[in-house]
Amino acid sequence: MNTRSAPSFYASPQEALEGPPEEFLYLACLHEGTGVESPDFLAVIDADEGRIVHETPMPNAGDELHHFGWNRCSSACHGPDRSHLIVPGFRSSRIHIVNVADDPRRPRIEKVIEPEELVAKTGYTRPHTVHCMPGDNVVISMLGDADGNGVGGFAVLDAKTFEVKGRWENGGDTPPLNYDFWYQPRKNVLISSEFGEPRSYEKGFDLDDVTAGRYGSRLHFWNLAERRLEQTVDLGESGLIPLEVRWLHDPDAEEGFVGAALSSTMWRFRRDNGGWGADQVIAVESVELEGWPFPVPGLITDLVLSMDDRFLYFSNWLHGDLRQYDVSDPTSPKLTGRLWLGGLLGNPNDAGRELNGGPQMLQLSFDG
Repeated sequence: MNTRSAPSFYASPQEALEGPPEEFLYLACLHEGTGVESPDFLAVIDADEGRIVHETPMPNAGDELHHFGWNRCSSACHGPDRSHLIVPGFRSSRIHIVNVADDPRRPRIEKVIEPEELVAKTGYTRPHTVHCMPGDNVVISMLGDADGNGVGGFAVLDAKTFEVKGRWENGGDTPPLNYDFWYQPRKNVLISSEFGEPRSYEKGFDLDDVTAGRYGSRLHFWNLAERRLEQTVDLGESGLIPLEVRWLHDPDAEEGFVGAALSSTMWRFRRDNGGWGADQVIAVESVELEGWPFPVPGLITDLVLSMDDRFLYFSNWLHGDLRQYDVSDPTSPKLTGRLWLGGLLGNPNDAGRELNGGPQMLQLSFDG
């Protein structure tokens, strides 16, 4: 987040590219899954010094913070303020409303939406991606029902009061699974991806669940204005578990990228004869590793595009490398850079110190 002048509001990608540098960052930090019985927390990091300067703990343990987002979009047409962060608990199904207007360097929790309210008003649980939407709405992708079965719907919050308004989709068919989503207003389209059934992934990954169809391989294209599913594209065996989706920043673009985690492939989705299609453009080779029952995939967990749409970055969580590709020609990405940041393969890392784990979530500064 940038706190100088008009914070974080830009009329175009080019204007954002030329904006002042970020002063501090917000980062979700997890205790869930580590054996430490303490709440997860939101860290404030000084962007110049690279150190945590404040921690805002959640009220409860066991949330598993993951994605979070703003109550307002960066484009000023969606409202006058970016006063709150919407911070879901991926496992607990709580949604935390965090005030960053009073003191951006010391966020405070203003409200917690409990899972019982989400289920009562939407029938959904396991909130993931948060996006502000036109009409004073915040929309959140939801991955499960009350019993942990997979769903493909979305919950809507009022962007001013943070009351749960109900479901976003306008009846009709919905996908069996959900994960990330993003929309392109000028093209009247929203795309969503698929992870898996909560009752499968929450107990730990099992390849048999992939074979049984409990994990996804599809992209879904929605009519944004009508909130209706229009087309599904199946990526098949080489597109297993498509997670993060990114449109190009160009507001007139009709293409973008999605990373298939388990298959470790990158796909370009694009308008195709009035509908939508997708093509594999990058493949990360799996690596044989002692002690593993199968070759270790790169496991692409996140991707981000530079504001000028020239570079694509993605993380191979298990292999441990962060890659940069020139996507000036989106049909033919060219590898232009790589950092090793931990991972399982034992490669010397570029961090200058020992790292545990591997690169997972990504964020790129506006200037790239």
